[in-house]
Amino acid sequence: MASEDEFALPSEDTKTPDPDKDEDELGEEAEGKTAEELTDDAEALKKELDKIVVHPPTIQELTAQEFDPAEFPASYKDNLPKENLVLQYAENFRLQYVHLYRDRKPLLLNPINECGTEKFVCTTIRPTQIEFKEFYGWEGSSEFVADYLNFETLEPPYELPKRLISPPSVLKRQKGNCFEYSTLLCSLLAGAGYDSYVVSGYATHETCLADESREICPLMKKKEEKKEEEKKKEIKKYTVKPPRDLRSKFELKQAAKEKAEKEAEEEKRRKEEEDKIAELEKPPPDPLYGLRIHSWVLVLSGKREVPESFFIEPFTGLSHPVNSPNYLGIESVWNHVNYWVNMQDCSEGVKGLTYDLGDCTKWEYMFPSIDKPLKIPGEDGFEDFEDEESDGVIGDEDEDEENDAKKLEHLDMPPSWVEIIKLSLKDFQMRCPHGKKVKLYKRAKLEKFAHYLMKDGLISKLSIYENRELTDLVTVKEYFAHRIDKLLQRVSNHRSGWVTEHFDPGRSHCLKEHQYKSSAPGPENERTMIFYNEARVDGLIKRVETPAEMMEEYSDRDDFLYYKHIDFGKRPKKFGPQDGSSSKNERPIVKMVKKFNRNVSKPACDDVAELIYLVSEDKMQITYHTEDPRIAASTREFVKPANWAEKGATLQFSPDMQQAFQVDASSRQNKQVELYQMLLNLLKSEDLCRTRVRDSEDEVKDILNERTKEETTLELDISVYDTERNEKAKKHRRELERQQLEEKMRKQDMEIDYLAPFIARIVQGDKITREEAYTLKTEALKDLKDRLINKANLIQARYEKETQMLTEKQAWYHQNQLSCNKEDEEKYMTFCQETLFKIHMLELRLARHKETAPHKYMALDRRLRDDQRLAEYF
Repeated sequence: MASEDEFALPSEDTKTPDPDKDEDELGEEAEGKTAEELTDDAEALKKELDKIVVHPPTIQELTAQEFDPAEFPASYKDNLPKENLVLQYAENFRLQYVHLYRDRKPLLLNPINECGTEKFVCTTIRPTQIEFKEFYGWEGSSEFVADYLNFETLEPPYELPKRLISPPSVLKRQKGNCFEYSTLLCSLLAGAGYDSYVVSGYATHETCLADESREICPLMKKKEEKKEEEKKKEIKKYTVKPPRDLRSKFELKQAAKEKAEKEAEEEKRRKEEEDKIAELEKPPPDPLYGLRIHSWVLVLSGKREVPESFFIEPFTGLSHPVNSPNYLGIESVWNHVNYWVNMQDCSEGVKGLTYDLGDCTKWEYMFPSIDKPLKIPGEDGFEDFEDEESDGVIGDEDEDEENDAKKLEHLDMPPSWVEIIKLSLKDFQMRCPHGKKVKLYKRAKLEKFAHYLMKDGLISKLSIYENRELTDLVTVKEYFAHRIDKLLQRVSNHRSGWVTEHFDPGRSHCLKEHQYKSSAPGPENERTMIFYNEARVDGLIKRVETPAEMMEEYSDRDDFLYYKHIDFGKRPKKFGPQDGSSSKNERPIVKMVKKFNRNVSKPACDDVAELIYLVSEDKMQITYHTEDPRIAASTREFVKPANWAEKGATLQFSPDMQQAFQVDASSRQNKQVELYQMLLNLLKSEDLCRTRVRDSEDEVKDILNERTKEETTLELDISVYDTERNEKAKKHRRELERQQLEEKMRKQDMEIDYLAPFIARIVQGDKITREEAYTLKTEALKDLKDRLINKANLIQARYEKETQMLTEKQAWYHQNQLSCNKEDEEKYMTFCQETLFKIHMLELRLARHKETAPHKYMALDRRLRDDQRLAEYF
C-alpha cells in the first residue's frame, strides 16, 4: 500500500502552476527542475513506475508462429470488396450499439482469422455435409465434435476472443475454444439441414470448463419408457354387468387416504434427502458468476422435423432445454445468413427468452435480408411483414429513407471465405485426439478409444465408483466392436464378482449372454447362459447351472417342451489308479424334471404336463394337464423293473409297479399291454434325456474352451475393403504387383532380336563393319518384303479358292435345281452365305494388307537406322 505522504495534501510552500502560462512554458519549467527538488517518496515512486514496461500486443506474430499463411488460399489472407463493405457496415453497427447500450458488453463481430485478417463471424460458418451417415443427425455431429477436439478456455474468461479460427483449421489442430467449437458444429448442422445458430453469451463455471464431475454419465441414464395409455373398454348395451363391489366405501377411502399420506411422507423424506445431498454436492461460489463468456449452439424447431428448440453444448455434445440453468444470458446469435442481437432481459438467465428471430422488439438484426418472417409493431400487437408479398403501406416515409431501404436490400451476406470442411475416413475413425479420451462424471469415469486402436477391440470403458473421489470401484462396463468372437459388452461387478458378457448374433452355439463368477470361470460352477433361440434347432433360450443343478428353458419346440431341471449328486470318491476307460468322471444324475406346454390335439388326460425321473429312487412320475372343468390333474407313477439296466434283458412288469390317479373315474382304464408299452417309452425317454443332459454339459465345456482360446488369441474382424488395416489384402495386393513386375521383366527378356539370325549368318567378328551393316540392312528389308509378298499371295490364293468353290456350287445348283428338295436348297443357301462372307473378309484383309505393308517396310527401315549396332553407319 502507498504511504500517507504520497496522498498528502500539498502544503502552503508548494507552488501551484499558473493557469495563465502556456503549456510550453510549464514544460520548460518542469524540465528545469532538478532531481534534488523531488522528495524521497516521489523518487521511489518514480523508480517503481520506471520498472513498468508496456509491450504492444503481438497477435500477428503469434498467429504467424502457429500458422503459415503460405499454406492457405487467398480468401484467408485478403478480403473481397463486398467483405470490406460488410466489415464497414458491421463497424457502423457496433458504434451504434455501443452508443445506445453503454452498459452492455461488446459484440463479437470481426475477429481475425489464422492469417491475421479480419473476417465477419457469419462468413466463418461454412455449411458442409459430411459423407459419413453419422453426421446426418445432430447427435452424431455433436458427439463427434465433442470427442474429436480438445477444448481451450478463454483467457481471460470474461473477454471475447480476439481470434476465430476457421473450422478446417480447428479440425486439423484438433483443439479450439468454445466459439471455434460452436462454429464448427453449426457448419456441420447447417450442412445437414438444421436451423442452427452460434450463441454468444454467459454460462456457469462448470459449463465453461466442461466440468461434468457433478453430472450423471449419459451411459448410466435409463431411457424413459413411454407408457402406452390403456384404451378404455367400450361398454356395450348388452354386456353382462360386473358383480357388485360389496367392500366398504369408507374403509376403501380410509385405506387410500392412509396410503396417500405414507406416499407423501416418503416423497417428502426422499426430497429432503435429495436436497441435502444436492446442497453438499453444490459447487463453491464463483466470483465471476454471470461474467464468464461462453458459446454454444441453438437449434430452432421447424426444419428437419425438430419439434422443439433446444441448445447443444459443444464441449459435451449433449442437448439442453432452452431454459437450462447452465446458461446465464445471451448477447447475440448468428448463422451464415445474418446476425441478431438479443434485446430481452437476461436477469434470470435464459428462462423466459423467446427465440422468434423475426420479432424486432426481441431481436435486433444486422442485415435486412433475413430468412425469418419479419414482425413489426402494429395497432393490434405484431404483424408479419415481407417486402415482396406485402400489399399494404407500412407508413408515410421520406424519399431518402426509401432510397436507403433500397440500398440495404442489396446488402446481403458475402459467401464464406472458409474452405470446404473435409474429413478423411482415417480421421473419422480416430474420433479422439491420438485415439483416446477420458471424461470424468459423477462417481464414474468414461474412457473412449478409436476403433481398431486397442488389440481387443475396446471402444469405450465405463468405470462406476461408490465415492466421488473415484477410489472405490464398483462396476466396470466395457464396450467392444469388430470382434471375431462377436463380443459386444462385458460388465464386471467388483463387489459380487459376477461377469456378464453380451454377444452379437453369429457365434457358434448361438450364445447371446454369459454370466459367471470371475473367481470360478470353469465348468460346473454358477453361471447363466442366454441364447438366440430363433437360431437354435432345439429352441434353447436359457441355461442356468450350479455345482448341484442345471435348468434349461425352451420355446417353439415340436414336443412342446419348455422347461428342464436336473439335480446332480456328489461324485463318488475313487481310490487307486484311474481306469482309462472310465477316466471321464461325470456328475451322477439324481433327478430330472421336464415340463410341457398344452397340446390341444390330445385330450388333457393323455397330455403330459410334467415328467419327473427320480433316478436315485428308480421311479418315474407323470402329471397330466388339467381339464377345463377340473381343479386337479391326473397322475401316474412307475417303478422301474429290477433288470432295467441290463441290455437285451426281458423286462418283467406287474400291476404293483404302476400307480395312477384318474380325476374322471368313468374314464377308460389302460390295459396292461398299454402300461407296459408306456413303461418302455419312459425308459427310452429317460435314456434320451440323460444323453441330452450330458450333451448340455459338453456344450458348456466347449463354449468355455472356445472363450478361453478367443481371449488368448484376440483377433479383430477387418473388412476386405479396408485396405489400410487388412494385412491379408495388403499381402495379396503386393503379391499381384510382384507377379505383374515379373511378367513384365520376363516379356522384356523374351523379346526376339530381329537381327539375331542375320548377324549369326553374316557377321564374322565381334564388331559389325560397314559392309556387314549394309548387308544386314539389305537382308532384313528383303526378308520383310518376301514375308509381306508371301502373305499377300496366301490371302489371294485363299480368295481364289473360295471363289472357285462358290462358282462350282452355283453351277451344280443350276443343273440340279428342279430335282432339289427343300433341305438341299437350305444347305445351298447356307453355303453361299458363308462363302460370300469369307470372300468378303478375305477382300478386306487383302486390302488392309496392301495399305499397311509399305508402312511396315518403312517402320523397319527407320528401326534399322536407329538401332545402336547400325546407327554409326547410317
